[in-house]
Amino acid sequence: MSSSETIDSIASRVRDSGFAFAAAEQMAKLLPIIATTRWPTFANSWNDLGVDAYMADNGRYRRRRFSVFAASAHGIARKPHQPHYQSRDYNLLNGGIERWFEPFLDEIANHPSLHAVLQFCFDLFQGLTPPSQRPASWHVECHQFRIEARVGEQGHPTPEGLHRDGVDWVLVMLITRENIAEGVTSIHDSARQLLGRFTLTQPMDSAFVDDSRVYHGVTPVVPIDPAQPAYRDVLVVTFRRE
Repeated sequence: MSSSETIDSIASRVRDSGFAFAAAEQMAKLLPIIATTRWPTFANSWNDLGVDAYMADNGRYRRRRFSVFAASAHGIARKPHQPHYQSRDYNLLNGGIERWFEPFLDEIANHPSLHAVLQFCFDLFQGLTPPSQRPASWHVECHQFRIEARVGEQGHPTPEGLHRDGVDWVLVMLITRENIAEGVTSIHDSARQLLGRFTLTQPMDSAFVDDSRVYHGVTPVVPIDPAQPAYRDVLVVTFRRE
């Protein structure tokens, strides 16, 4: 990735390959300054997530909050709270049921860092979508995830394995990594052949994915120092045509 990264260069790589990795240094330049100056309070909110009680593997390594937004040419607007649902076609482990998670805290749902990220996604994904297929408003689902790793229990960022999300576009943005190893992202084509591998290591490192074209997965995370807390925090944003 060159030092002259632009939204157009990210879009070009997504068109060519079905995905793009964008490093934190470049993302910080592409987002408005308020997103970076207010980032610490945004990132700190990952310390207040509830345990995901819907894990069919009985794991207690995932914490999360979930909220839904609309994105359009008129801006970003929060929708009433609703459950997260995936069919078992896309999530064989945890799909097929409505999953109710605690919503984003109001101050985070309205946070300038989040809105800057969502606006960037809208600009990118809207431009990647043929004009005839662009909705009047995108259905946007946002997930705050913390994956914890402990002695004897790996943390699984994608417990369902290599998968698609059943949406149009996906962003995975790293918030922080604390005392963990692994967590390697891999992207695969429709035949599940490997297209690329990379690791999100710095806050704001980002992966943009064309969910209709490629599969993605992340290897389990393990603690480096077993005596210390170990976790991987990410923001996942999906855009879907309604």
